[in-house]
Amino acid sequence: MENYPTDFRRVPQSYWMASTPRTEYPALNEDVEADIAVIGGGIAGITSAFLLKKEGYKVVVLEADRILQGTTGHTTAKITSQHSLIYAKLQKKFGEEKARQYAQANEIALQLIAGLIQDNNIDCDFVRQSAYIFTQQDRYIPEIMEEAKIAETFGIKASFLREIPLPLPIKGAVRFDDQAQFHPRKYLLALAKEIPGKGSHIFEQTKAVDIQQGTPCLVLTDNGPRIAASKVIIASHYPFYEAMGLFFTRLYPERSYALGVRIKGDYPGGMYISAEDPTRSLRSQHDKENNLVIVGGEHHKTGQGEDTHNHYLKLRDFARQLFEVEDIPYRWSTQDYTTMDEVPYIGNLTTDTPDVYVATGFGKWGMTTGTAAALIFRDLILNSYSPWMNVYSPSRFTPVASAKNFVQENLNVAKHLISGKLSSVPGIAEIPRGEGKIIEHDGQRAGAYRDQQGVLHIVDTTCTHLGCELQWNSAEASWDCPCHGSRFTYEGEIIDSPAQNKLEHIQE
Repeated sequence: MENYPTDFRRVPQSYWMASTPRTEYPALNEDVEADIAVIGGGIAGITSAFLLKKEGYKVVVLEADRILQGTTGHTTAKITSQHSLIYAKLQKKFGEEKARQYAQANEIALQLIAGLIQDNNIDCDFVRQSAYIFTQQDRYIPEIMEEAKIAETFGIKASFLREIPLPLPIKGAVRFDDQAQFHPRKYLLALAKEIPGKGSHIFEQTKAVDIQQGTPCLVLTDNGPRIAASKVIIASHYPFYEAMGLFFTRLYPERSYALGVRIKGDYPGGMYISAEDPTRSLRSQHDKENNLVIVGGEHHKTGQGEDTHNHYLKLRDFARQLFEVEDIPYRWSTQDYTTMDEVPYIGNLTTDTPDVYVATGFGKWGMTTGTAAALIFRDLILNSYSPWMNVYSPSRFTPVASAKNFVQENLNVAKHLISGKLSSVPGIAEIPRGEGKIIEHDGQRAGAYRDQQGVLHIVDTTCTHLGCELQWNSAEASWDCPCHGSRFTYEGEIIDSPAQNKLEHIQE
């Protein structure tokens, strides 16, 4: 593959982050009391806090960094109940009733987003679109036809097609009508503004490190101050507090990539995703120049696979097959977790934690799923019941639906845990500026990165979560864990959980 283009050597940035202002909510500097503590400032956390405050609760949102900068700020932002080929699988694995619950939850989440935008007059580029799953392989045709049929029985406007508006030869597709797209940060920043006041707060730059269950529950932070709350919602992407939930054995992390591509000519409309790998996803985005297309895909297990720059290059080449590309001003990647049975965990953390709730494992479909989570939490806190609680329950036991992925993913973890310890590494050598590699330093494995000023940064590359050996991510200049998805900056600071402690920075 050709050398990296100059544009791809710039620091990655998502369009959503580049086109909205930075938030400046204060850090928590004293103990506070609330009815509900929400840990995590993404779509699930912000929507939950917004809805619960509307119900009269005093709510505190706690975010380790800045709100809406994680997965929510690095999404493709499709608001859709079409989550790849999911409904036929759900019906076979869980039965018709639970598959119907899943469909209803996501369709109502879409309606809630549309309603909040209208009621609050939020300018967030909301546009109704059809959503397509297409295939270029004959073997997917039966699955796509079945998906259309089952989705229609659940009340979704679904149909099977032989052609799509994109200039792409296909074998078949399923289309869901009345779906939507938007600018997630514009939408959620507007909701976030309504949370502070009357005893409710948003605190940034404050990391939750533990929960002491009781009456009330106490949320402990790295800054020292505590939050006392009757209920705690964990919406931190990966649960920072597990309480014997063993989520590290029930979730697996994947990274995926996106380009913001400027094209010459018109985009035909619609949101698209391929049924087969490598995944290809497309949607447009209205901005000042009105010709931005978001091209996504190229998922892989975190910390595993080829040079991460190559994923951007493959997406660029795909875009060039469809459009006349004028520029690629934005590129970004994101991380998401998937459960072993492919249905998110939303509800009580465990059967023994009646006052602690969790939302995780969105499987790259966080816009509707995160909103559905907020609706489920509101219903559980108000009424101890949600019409969708059974299909999403974190305590569900699904051995048939989970067995294959459970064995496969945990064997993969074991493989990388062992191989990372046994692999040989070179001694320290000249490392060019802007590059990193695994080296041997003072007789031990270490990670070295030389920044653009020529300073060499060396860290211990043993993940502080469960001891797996980290791998270098060249596209994001980070150290990534191939076992459970923790990520660290080249200086050792935490980017993504489940790790709670930063890497040792070896002075050089």
